[in-house]
Amino acid sequence: MSGNRHRTLILSALMSLLALPSFGGARLDYVGSYVWTLPESDFGGFSGIEISDDGTNFHVVSDRAWIRWGAIERDAAGRIREMRMSGRAPLRDSQGAPLRPGRLGDSEGLAIGRDGTVWISFEGLDRIARYDDVDGPATRVPVPPEWKRIQVNEGFEALAVTPEGDLLTLPEYAPEGGAFPVWRYRGERWDQPFSIPADPDWQAVGADMGPDGRLYLLERNFRGLLGFRSRVRRFDLGPEGITSAEELLTTGTLQYDNLEGIAVWDDGLGIRMTMISDDNFLPVQRTELVEYRVTD
Repeated sequence: MSGNRHRTLILSALMSLLALPSFGGARLDYVGSYVWTLPESDFGGFSGIEISDDGTNFHVVSDRAWIRWGAIERDAAGRIREMRMSGRAPLRDSQGAPLRPGRLGDSEGLAIGRDGTVWISFEGLDRIARYDDVDGPATRVPVPPEWKRIQVNEGFEALAVTPEGDLLTLPEYAPEGGAFPVWRYRGERWDQPFSIPADPDWQAVGADMGPDGRLYLLERNFRGLLGFRSRVRRFDLGPEGITSAEELLTTGTLQYDNLEGIAVWDDGLGIRMTMISDDNFLPVQRTELVEYRVTD
């Protein structure tokens, strides 16, 4: 056995031990990690990800107004071995002009509906855009007046589409001493039907609806020079809002990079959570994909 292979096996075993089971009785297993690199100056900054139902295709959005897509090559155990790019496109405004990085082009959240509609959330100028074709112009989505009170760089990174086609989003930071307000876009109208309990140490950075009908929320705890911690919670949603909450994963400091995007799908053995990190285009960080499996 080669030294690299031996080290990889040891690392995988250690990561599995670091994954703590949730209090709700779900079993959590570490599947693997993959560091993705490409020799392109605009590669990186990924804060949103979507994975196809069979785990073989991906879409990712960067915070510099680009979307990329392609195929995932996996080994016999389902671990990522290669990310193969097949296309990319600059995100455009409603007039068809490419968005520039910055206040208007700070794309953060990504969700794709069953009909193929692409939804992207933006910070800076807090808003959500719909793309029927990622190579075409955006369709404007109305902005509730309450969003105008959100502080700069504290807007919407978490974005998810329910099986019924409703769009759900919540701000990165909860109001002081409060909970995350969850906004729902249904029938061309916004409402705020429920909230999610918040912890001041954690920010909401990614969300997805799982094939089990639950809402999965990825949160981040930034500890300065000590690095990042990540947490995943999932919620059952009823007519009146949340009916149960469960903490699935809390990572250690520096265990992974800055995980900001999450996609949840069924891998045939359980619920697979695929997370991607935002490297902030810094050489000391990396674009890392991390996967766990949840079984009940």
